[in-house]
Amino acid sequence: MRLGLLRDHDFRLLFTADTISQVGTQVTLLALPLVAVLTLDATALEVGVLAACETAAFLLVGLPAGALVDRLRRRETMIVADLLRAVLLASVPLAWWSDTLRMPQLYVVGLLCGVCTVFFDVGYQSYLPFLVGKDRLVEGNAILEMVRSTSQIGGPSVAGGLVKVLGGPLALATDAASYVLSALFLWRIRKIEERPARKPDAHLGREILEGLRFVVGNRLLRAISMCTGTGNFFGSMYGAMLIVYFARDLALSPVVIGLWFSVTGLGALAGAFLVGPFVRWFGQGPAMWISMLAASLGELLVPFARDDWRLWLAAAGSIVFGVGVVVYNVTQVSFRQTITPDDLLGRMNATMRFIVWGTMPIGGLVGGVLGTAIGVHETIWVACAGMLVSVVPLVLSPLRKLRELTSAPSAGTEAVRK
Repeated sequence: MRLGLLRDHDFRLLFTADTISQVGTQVTLLALPLVAVLTLDATALEVGVLAACETAAFLLVGLPAGALVDRLRRRETMIVADLLRAVLLASVPLAWWSDTLRMPQLYVVGLLCGVCTVFFDVGYQSYLPFLVGKDRLVEGNAILEMVRSTSQIGGPSVAGGLVKVLGGPLALATDAASYVLSALFLWRIRKIEERPARKPDAHLGREILEGLRFVVGNRLLRAISMCTGTGNFFGSMYGAMLIVYFARDLALSPVVIGLWFSVTGLGALAGAFLVGPFVRWFGQGPAMWISMLAASLGELLVPFARDDWRLWLAAAGSIVFGVGVVVYNVTQVSFRQTITPDDLLGRMNATMRFIVWGTMPIGGLVGGVLGTAIGVHETIWVACAGMLVSVVPLVLSPLRKLRELTSAPSAGTEAVRK
């Protein structure tokens, strides 16, 4: 993987901002449910509801967010989202300090942080093509995916240590600070977009429908959205119950939990380095379904985890999962960004996020309900087995054989095959 983009001043600032924010986000991903479980003694259902709240924003505001982002400067949108997330997360340690922290506040913080994340993520994926050019998107996405992957290695260990030393609420204060730093680096980027011209006949509903038609009317984008949406549904079931299983059923300490997530993050880092060679070996279309199949098979080892050597057997399976998911994500996101006109980027990304992330709150809620009804460990088995289903839409689509996706077909047309 080439790192030439890091010589670019503005991309370095985006890289730095993303690095700081991603490490802080890893703290939240571990600390927020641990606050619920360890500080407020939350039930499995309450943790499932919290997981649903964290991702419900993609259902609630996902589609209008895309149309609104296409009307705004995307860098400014990201800065505002960062600052709002900092304020929201800072409210948790303040409430804990005043002895007023309750589960409803965690639900609200999770939900509103999710709204900010919708605008940040749609803005970020729409801003990158402007910043680096569409011919360098795979390189840019791979570098930023490496940032996320590295944060998955170091972030959980840092989070586990902070939770142990400071407690979950105060650990969240570090994440609030990270979002402020991220906003400062984004503010220093010199390459600034022109504010998009507002069409005289602009209509929010019509603009949302244009984004929907672009995604749903394209057979390749439909297959990608079905695969990712199904994987995210079962992944949210799994994620909502895994920390409950580790913290309560296996009685692992926050440090061990953080170490486990750090070790499994090695897979995501490896995937960021392997994505280029992998795509060259197999081609873009096959790279998507092969990587997702490998990821799903690797995750089937996770339900075998116990408080012994089997915990690290499960970690090995999760490493394979991380490699596969990163290869899949970099390949499909770069393809989506490449074939989408600039004035539709926000709506395309928002529509995709609405579809593929909209399944996550449902999955988290279903995970909480199943965890209460049939048991946490059994729910993890159901979720890991269900992830295999996500590969089916890719295998049944033209992506199965298309080595180079140089254009996106509209309804009824084929992609270029080379």
